[in-house]
Amino acid sequence: MGLPDYQSCMLPILKILGDGQDHHVRELTERVADEFGLTDSQRQERLPSGQQTIIANRVGWSKSYMKQAGLVASPKRGIVRITSEGQAALRESPKSVDVEFLRRFPSFVEFEQRSATAVTPTSDAAMQTATPEESLETSYLALRKQLAEDLLERVRQCSSQFFEQLVVDLLVAMGYGGSLTDAGLAIGRSGDGGIDGIIKEDKLGLDVVCIQAKRWERTVGRPEVQAFAGSMEGFRARKGVMLTTASFSRDAEDYVTRIERKIVLIGGRQLAQLMIDHDIGVATARNYVIKRLDSDYFDAEES
Repeated sequence: MGLPDYQSCMLPILKILGDGQDHHVRELTERVADEFGLTDSQRQERLPSGQQTIIANRVGWSKSYMKQAGLVASPKRGIVRITSEGQAALRESPKSVDVEFLRRFPSFVEFEQRSATAVTPTSDAAMQTATPEESLETSYLALRKQLAEDLLERVRQCSSQFFEQLVVDLLVAMGYGGSLTDAGLAIGRSGDGGIDGIIKEDKLGLDVVCIQAKRWERTVGRPEVQAFAGSMEGFRARKGVMLTTASFSRDAEDYVTRIERKIVLIGGRQLAQLMIDHDIGVATARNYVIKRLDSDYFDAEES
């Protein structure tokens, strides 16, 4: 059995609260997980942001929607209890409690109308499985994936010289190469066919890193990686970075795990992700700031 969507969590939560006692959200999450027989790994699955488990997020939104309908209340931080309206709903012995069920309550209808253009999913189909955070993060990941594909395609169209400079910009943005000037002087000046450049590992230059950038369409195999490793000997370098716009063969990836030198292989997909993370070749289109209730601010009133 997979993870239940947030609507499927509503009735189990309401039944748990049916004893009329106060329950902590963490307890509700565990008991809902038990109800659906979730495995340990399923209980630990997280949102793409990694900030919260999926089941906790879905239980939280189940509680939030039922609160908007007046079925449950939160007397204090992290605590949930059933209301008289919630008890009345339970006495009907509903087969399920979902968004359609909640639309019987005027307060929830008003909430939907207020939220229609904000955080509530825009269709019932979307609301069946995804909470607002999940919808937002899924959309973000889809946009990021498309951007990475567009970025990589554009990089493949660039000249070899531009690609080498792009590699310099990226490595410096990641904290390698010392200054941009230092790194720029190093690129393309090694005089060795197997090495495109040598950069400082840090601003103090305590160690050096050999780099090779391949703007290829075909897979980079073990022979090319092995040749790169051999070329590093001439510079007494023990660390290297090999980047490509294509990918590395499994044999090449296995090879670098078995040699003494530390060589990092960065394929096209990872290259595009690193460029996005470090603002190389991309620009911010817009920012969305997601805010939450600051319970600590209101806790001061209770003390």
